[in-house]
Amino acid sequence: MLIAAGCDRAAVGEANVAFQWISRIAQRHEVTLLTSRNSQSPSTALQLPGVQVVEWPDPPLFEKWARFNAMLKPGYVGFYFRARKWLKNYLRSGKTFDLIHQITPNALRYPCPAVGLGVPLVLGPRGGSLDNPTEFNSDFGRVPWYTQLRKMDEWRLRHDPLLGRTYSSADLIIAVAPYVRDLLGDLPTSEVELMTETGVTSLPPSRNFGRRDSGPLQLLFVGRVIRSKGVRDAIRALAQLSGLELKLNIVGDGEDLGACKNEALKLGVSDRVTFHGLIPRSEVDAFYAKADVFVFPSFREPSGIAVVEAMSHGLAMIVADRGGPGFVVDESCGFRVPVIDPTQFADGIAACIRKLAAEPRLVESMGGAAREKIRQEFLWDAKIARLEEMYSSLLTRPETAEQLAHAAHGIA
Repeated sequence: MLIAAGCDRAAVGEANVAFQWISRIAQRHEVTLLTSRNSQSPSTALQLPGVQVVEWPDPPLFEKWARFNAMLKPGYVGFYFRARKWLKNYLRSGKTFDLIHQITPNALRYPCPAVGLGVPLVLGPRGGSLDNPTEFNSDFGRVPWYTQLRKMDEWRLRHDPLLGRTYSSADLIIAVAPYVRDLLGDLPTSEVELMTETGVTSLPPSRNFGRRDSGPLQLLFVGRVIRSKGVRDAIRALAQLSGLELKLNIVGDGEDLGACKNEALKLGVSDRVTFHGLIPRSEVDAFYAKADVFVFPSFREPSGIAVVEAMSHGLAMIVADRGGPGFVVDESCGFRVPVIDPTQFADGIAACIRKLAAEPRLVESMGGAAREKIRQEFLWDAKIARLEEMYSSLLTRPETAEQLAHAAHGIA
C-alpha cells in the first residue's frame, strides 16, 4: 500500500516526485495507491495503469492560491480522514498488505492515516521544517503569514499527539538529510535511514568538465529568487572579487528579484550579473552546459533538487552547509559554506569562488566527482533498489512477522 497526497506526472514539486517513486515501485511490486487529485489534473488511474488507485478530489477552494496550497495543504485534513476510514474498512474485511509506505507529503508536519493499524509502516522521504538563521531575519521584511507557521513545526512534533504517534509508530522513517534526525529529537522512533526524495532518470550527455581555456569563470544559480535562496549573498560575494573575471547567470523569478537587482546595482556588479527571469524548463539545460560552477547558497533548503540536477551536469558546487544541500554535496564535488550571519556567509562564498577561479583543475575534478556521485547514488534505478533493500530488511524482522499475523485477523 502506497499513500501520496497528490500524484501527477505532469505536475511540478511533490506530486511529480510522488509519481516518480510510485510508477517505478509499481513496475516491481503489486501496488494499491491512496491519493488525492487536483481538479485540473487527469485521473491518477489513467497515469498509472496496473496500479489499483483509490483517489479523492482536493477541495477546489484553495487551488487558485498555489503557494498557500503548496505550503499548508489544507485539503490534507479531508484526505487524512478518508484514507484512514478506507484503510480500516479494508483491514476489517480480512485483507491486508505486506507494508504501508506514505511517500508524501514530504514535510514533517503531516500525520499519517495508517498509524496503529498493525501493518508495518514506512514514512518518507521526509524533511522540511527548517527556519531561517536568526541573524538573517532582518533581511526578510514582511512575508506571508502562513510561512510563519513553520516555526510551530518543532513544537508540534513534541506536543501534537497525532504527529507524535505518527513518528513513534513508524517502523522506518526515511529522512532527506541528517537535520531531520535532529528535528525528531528524542521522539521514540524505530529506525531512520537517509535518502533524498528526488532522483534523475539518466545522466545528461557527458561534457568537457571544468573551465574553458579563456573567458570568465561562469557561475550559475537556478531556482526561485527568494531571500532564503541566498542570491543576495552570492551577489555580495561577487562584489568582493573585483580583480577576477567572473560572470553570474541567475535563472528564476521570485519576490526577492527586485532586491537582488538593486543589490547588484548598489555594489557595482550589474555588468557581471545577468538576471534571466523565469524561462521554459526546456531551455535550462543550455545554461548548465555553459556553466563551470553552480552557486546555490540556499540556507533553508529541505532537500536539494536543484543541487542534484546541477551535479548531474558535472558542475562544481558551492552550497550552504545547512539542510539538504549540505548533505548531498561532499568535499569531493564542492564547497559547503557555514551559515552564521550575512557578512560571514558572503565572505565564505567569495572565498570559495576565489579558490575555484585560481585552480581550474579543481573545477574539473569537482565537476567530475559531482557527476559520478549522481551516477552512483541518485539515478532512479539505484534509489528504487535501495528502497527495496529497506523493505526487505523491515519485512524480515521477527517483530514484523508478528505484526502481519495480527493484521491478518483484521482490525477491531
